[in-house]
Amino acid sequence: MSESLLQTQAITLTDVLAARERIRSSVYYSPCPRSEMLSNLTGQQVHLKLENLQMTGSFKERGALNRLTLMTPEERSRGVVAASAGNHAQGVAYHSTRLGVRSIIVMPLATPLVKVTATRNFGAEVILHGANYDEAYAEATRICEAEGMVFLHPFDDPAVMAGQGTIALEMLEQVPHLEAVIVPIGGGGLIGGIATAIKESNPNIRVIGVQTSRLPSMSAAITAGHPITIDAATTIADGIAVRRAGTLTYPVIARYVDEIVTVDEDEIASAILVLLEREKTLAEGAGAAALAALLQGKTSLGTRSGVNVGVLVCGGNIDVTLLSRIIERGLVQDGRLILLRIHLLDKPGALADLTKLIASHRANIVNTLYNRAYYGVNLGDTVIDITMETRGKEQVAELLGALTREGYRHSRVQ
Repeated sequence: MSESLLQTQAITLTDVLAARERIRSSVYYSPCPRSEMLSNLTGQQVHLKLENLQMTGSFKERGALNRLTLMTPEERSRGVVAASAGNHAQGVAYHSTRLGVRSIIVMPLATPLVKVTATRNFGAEVILHGANYDEAYAEATRICEAEGMVFLHPFDDPAVMAGQGTIALEMLEQVPHLEAVIVPIGGGGLIGGIATAIKESNPNIRVIGVQTSRLPSMSAAITAGHPITIDAATTIADGIAVRRAGTLTYPVIARYVDEIVTVDEDEIASAILVLLEREKTLAEGAGAAALAALLQGKTSLGTRSGVNVGVLVCGGNIDVTLLSRIIERGLVQDGRLILLRIHLLDKPGALADLTKLIASHRANIVNTLYNRAYYGVNLGDTVIDITMETRGKEQVAELLGALTREGYRHSRVQ
């Protein structure tokens, strides 16, 4: 890749190949194993590309390192500045420190603590500023101009795209007869690099992009014919929470990506839980988005069977408190955690009779809450909210049927 790449608006397979030679000694060749469980579940041959196992927990260090290696000695002496919600920050911080380059990272105030702490530990100067990425970006550009530093964009940079595209080269080696790849989309740097490498190696391989339905900025750009800014929104997939598609990434995606689908919050949470419980791998929201699309049948692959598909698990940097809520919500979605509101007589033995019935159906009570003043409770009656662990939806249906037959008035609290 020539230095002129930094001024061009597109990359080629040659650029990705050159990026691989620059970074191969400093970036983990992440595994891409076939998942027996997911293959059986979806009817495809599912291979998980585990970029969550990178040193910084994300694919982002590939692009950051490729960009850093292209800087001149004079540019390195000035230092670099970046804006990031976390993963790009860690990639820039880790490799800048390793190369002896000063780095300043501006992160939104709401960035998960695990990402802020990791970025600092990797050696960057962290500044928390703004309610979202856009405000952090504005502050980063101000610092860049004021201090004469070099700005490292998280996605809208050809060198960054080329670095991310090295993932595709590995997948082509790891998955014989690869037929499709599913890739999360934020600003487009990741899928732009991967799509370039894939389509210029084998145009018959399908490239499928996945966005959160709350921030479908690239889908909006494709519909409009150019990048547009969409309304801000919160999402558990903070790594792809981008309001505007990249100016440089958009034409690459418009040319090479076959389809873009969206997934909602519950679908992403469910995919995180599947990866954690069944695959024993930890993914953040953005990292599980591609699998969520496959599990929910959102892609065109749903009409075919046995397709060799590579699913990118692009990051695993998730706040433990958020993970706890996701696990709990996932258990609710699967019917393994249920909250029932049950009316019963306020008399001795009434609760004992109820718990005996619940125990006979092997449900485990984990929490109870009495209420005599709300929910339209009659005098002499009470309402009890009971949270229970169950084996799943079938057991819940059996329990609800038993409560009805025994005359209990009940409702499920969602």
